[in-house]
Amino acid sequence: MTDTPDLTLNPRNRRALWCSVALGAAGTALAAVRVAYGAGFPDPAAAVGLLLTVLGLVCLYAASARVSADARGLRSRTLLRRRDMPWSDVADLRTYVQYGRNQEIHRVSVLLRDGRTRRLPLPISASSGDRAPFDATLDALRALHRRHGSPESSHAPVLTYRTAGRGSAVSWILCVLLLAGAGLAAWFVPVATSEERAWAASVPCTAGTPSSERGECRSSTSAVIAESEVGEGKRNSWLLFADGRPLERLGVSKEGARGFHPGDRVELTLWRGQVREVTGEHHEWREHFTGGGDVAVIAAGCALAAGYPGARILLRGRGGRRLSDDEVVPSALPFAAALAGTAVWLLPLCYLHPTDPLGSPVTLVWAASGTAASLGMFAWAWHTTRVRTPGDAADPGDETSPGAAERFLAARFLDHTDYNPNGFGTHVVLGGGPPAVTPHPGPGRFAARRIPVERLTVTHVRRVRGSDGDAVRRDWHVAELDDAGTPVRLAAAPDDLTRIIRELERSRGPQDAERARP
Repeated sequence: MTDTPDLTLNPRNRRALWCSVALGAAGTALAAVRVAYGAGFPDPAAAVGLLLTVLGLVCLYAASARVSADARGLRSRTLLRRRDMPWSDVADLRTYVQYGRNQEIHRVSVLLRDGRTRRLPLPISASSGDRAPFDATLDALRALHRRHGSPESSHAPVLTYRTAGRGSAVSWILCVLLLAGAGLAAWFVPVATSEERAWAASVPCTAGTPSSERGECRSSTSAVIAESEVGEGKRNSWLLFADGRPLERLGVSKEGARGFHPGDRVELTLWRGQVREVTGEHHEWREHFTGGGDVAVIAAGCALAAGYPGARILLRGRGGRRLSDDEVVPSALPFAAALAGTAVWLLPLCYLHPTDPLGSPVTLVWAASGTAASLGMFAWAWHTTRVRTPGDAADPGDETSPGAAERFLAARFLDHTDYNPNGFGTHVVLGGGPPAVTPHPGPGRFAARRIPVERLTVTHVRRVRGSDGDAVRRDWHVAELDDAGTPVRLAAAPDDLTRIIRELERSRGPQDAERARP
């Protein structure tokens, strides 16, 4: 075995980082001097000094990072923490992909034997331009691990947002917040319903109405519009009254502000101490009441929205028993479709019957039939998102005999080859000629490139991993092929991949097909 050299990793552009640290120190001194002489904030010089201080601290943290690896293990150092990890405690080294606004940040994640993970401060790749040095450094670290330790995987796992090894903290937080919002909205449903019914049942006040009860009846007063302000964008619209009587201004809708003009005499209707209606000669404005149905729809919508992160948590827990950390978890979109189908019948029911959705035979049948339909949709979603291993693929039958018509199957060769230059192919065509790669779903073999089946040998069929990229669908499988000594990956739906492999075997001939079988 060849000797594997030790590694010492330092941040790139250290000189620039230390210059930024010095600039931050100067900014700190500037801010301190300005504050000492009573300038304080928001003094411009002090504010600039504070910004430079923050920049200096960030650059100091980056400049002090260091990672070294030798026969004893991994050692990482930052401004705040030092870690020593012997190779005997390291189970694997993986690529951890973080997602920025317009870029992917690749870092090295260390999996320890006790199940904990640690992310190294170096190496780090923030763009495709420095991805090759990052991969080379990771390969060197894995070589040291193989020499002095025992990695769990023979390949370099890649953890993305789609893989089983990523945590579910964000999904848990979203689910809890949405359920809390649903519970709070449901608590307000009786309050909103009661207020809406009280307004509908209120009557005008009379001279004999006691002053203690005048808030529950409708009282009227006259006013003159002094000015109407129509807010632009999300700004509020206002009605301003002459002499500030009975109030200085009133917030209304944009349509309400456009309907009144300066000098208009209007009548204001007050209920429970607030203006509820403004009635003029040519226009009338009424305050919108948020009724119990509106609040019930909000509660049901939040509960249904919580179902999507809940489905993501369920799928990660369901697949965690069968998937490795870098294998892709099935998509939660089928559950999203089931939730959308549930919303079709649940939201109207909540809006029309917010306080007693099962109070009549009609609503009872409505809810029962909707529940049955939702159960069927969720059962379909559960079946669709099951984890299918390559051995679970159904037998598609022999549909690609020599005389069969052309059939275009969605499939992708994930590596650059002479028959798939720059990954141009999106489909594989079978029948009507030799297997070929095409950039379109047919018909016809325009721009097709023949697959050299005589060079290909199927070595393994597996599920999608994080290293296969985001262009591969979650429910596809990947066939690892040997192309005259060069590894090639072919991704397709499980049944379609089985058809393609059978056609490759058939085209190779009986003897080569037996050797090519995984």
